[in-house]
Amino acid sequence: MALNCIHREYPNKIAHVLNSDADVRPPRELTPAFYGCFDWHSAVHGHWMLARLLRVFPNAGFADEARDALKRSITPKNIAAEIEYLTAPERESFERPYGLAWLSTLRAELRAIVSPLAEILYPLESAAWVKVERWLRKLPYPDRSGQHANTAFALSLLIDSMVLNPDRSSLDVFEAASRFYAKDHDAAAHMEPSGEDFLSPMLAEADLMRRLYSPDKFALWLTRLIPELPAIEPATSTDRSDGKLAHLDGLNLSRAWMLRGIAGGLPKKDSRRRPLGLMADAHREAGLKSVTGEHYAGGHWLGTFAVYLETH
Repeated sequence: MALNCIHREYPNKIAHVLNSDADVRPPRELTPAFYGCFDWHSAVHGHWMLARLLRVFPNAGFADEARDALKRSITPKNIAAEIEYLTAPERESFERPYGLAWLSTLRAELRAIVSPLAEILYPLESAAWVKVERWLRKLPYPDRSGQHANTAFALSLLIDSMVLNPDRSSLDVFEAASRFYAKDHDAAAHMEPSGEDFLSPMLAEADLMRRLYSPDKFALWLTRLIPELPAIEPATSTDRSDGKLAHLDGLNLSRAWMLRGIAGGLPKKDSRRRPLGLMADAHREAGLKSVTGEHYAGGHWLGTFAVYLETH
């Protein structure tokens, strides 16, 4: 799926601020490294998907094609153009935080496979980090939606990327996570999901905080957030050709890895581990069934979520 989309320019949805007539250009000229997969962030995590699969299956039949695809995109010339675009006036919020967090995740994965492309990507990822840290310092409240703007999921990606990017050490990320979520309680589980969610605000927050706390401290915090563990059933997309409704298939995949992560963050004897694991399994099964590529609405991104789930 990633090989089919990272250099497929159309259809394309761009979140594009025009500063003059000169900005009226096709995606391949505006952002020449990440112009495919329908939108910028999907192109970024489509590249991540290839890099992750190269780490897990370095000798697979697709490996050479995947390496060539990454090299075609991530060149000094293309990255210089991406930096110019990202740092242009009035684009402070471009792909913030979702796309920028995935960009750091991509560079981390390239470092993990010891690819020279990691160094080529470094200046763009550095510009993204500057934007993210500046934003976190002034962000008064977290975004608790179930789509791209969700703060907790982006922070989780950033924290994990720092493990593989030792030159990235950000107190702003950890401070923001604690500031936003440490005192939360009584999550409204019955109000999820919204109609076009691909993330669970409640689970994304819990999956983030298990990265910050010891198992015992996390168990106490989770009890405050979710006093009674609900039965969370997989969601159903009513039209997989509709890009927004296809989000619900991604919700099953992200719920699966978040439920699994939350269970793993609890003490081994915690009674919630088993029901959380069973719910994770049910969501995994439902989510993976939807990863067919039949409709480009889901095919341009669901593969990434499936790979993240299966290799995380």
